[in-house]
Amino acid sequence: MSDTILKATAAGSGASATERFLNDKTGESGPRSDAARVNTLVTEVITAVHDVIRRHQVTYEEYNALKPWLISVGQDGEWPLFLDVWIEHVVEEVASAAREGSKGTIEGPYYVPGAPTLPSVSTLPMRDAEAGTRLLFQGQVTGVDGKPLAGALLEMWQADDDGLYAQFAPGIPEWNLRGGVVTDDEGRFAVTTIQPAPYQIPTDGSCGRLIAAAGWHAWRPAHLHLKVSAPGHEPLTTQLYFKDGAHIQDDVASAVKPELVLDPRPNGTGVKESTYDFVLDPSS
Repeated sequence: MSDTILKATAAGSGASATERFLNDKTGESGPRSDAARVNTLVTEVITAVHDVIRRHQVTYEEYNALKPWLISVGQDGEWPLFLDVWIEHVVEEVASAAREGSKGTIEGPYYVPGAPTLPSVSTLPMRDAEAGTRLLFQGQVTGVDGKPLAGALLEMWQADDDGLYAQFAPGIPEWNLRGGVVTDDEGRFAVTTIQPAPYQIPTDGSCGRLIAAAGWHAWRPAHLHLKVSAPGHEPLTTQLYFKDGAHIQDDVASAVKPELVLDPRPNGTGVKESTYDFVLDPSS
């Protein structure tokens, strides 16, 4: 394992994730002032907390331990991490319940827009001696009607062989293992990258203290992140995992779905190959 991983702190990653969220997400359109909706949701969340306190006879010592921990989550910049690991998978489940095409899953805190645009046959940006097994990831993007989607955009991002993401850990080139691949006239793509490793979410901050206190583990299975989009179609955010990979069955973020598991096979040249086709729903 490289020395770089020793310098990637929860505070550093958390601060970057919070900054990205504030820059990239807070301007998104959506409901803002429906008082009845806010009242319903907030009241039910607070009532659920009240029920937990009563059922488990929460003490003042436990309550007073909770307050500084909540404060520290914000100070560490780890609210995006906390929400994306333990909450987002249920939001995604509700949001995609009516989807006819490919399955989605969580985005996570490490997406960065504006990655370099790449042709349909390409290699993700990487260092000259990038560690890890080479992976040829290929497939086709179509609509639910089966028609190929030429010019579809596959935004890809992933951790490196140390489980670290460019722009969230020090010492990694800005767009390492990140790119926006544009499909050809038949909606096809073929991307060379590396097969990522499983990784731990940061454990030296507030989320790590929660994990230790609850006796949980902090591991996510190895995965590729993708956002797939095409004009006239609903965008798809998903992750693809690897058959028999560590933590497929006990992902800390509860984001694995059976439909999202790849089974790469060696092609005899030191490269593994895997094919996955994406099907996009029409825009509503």
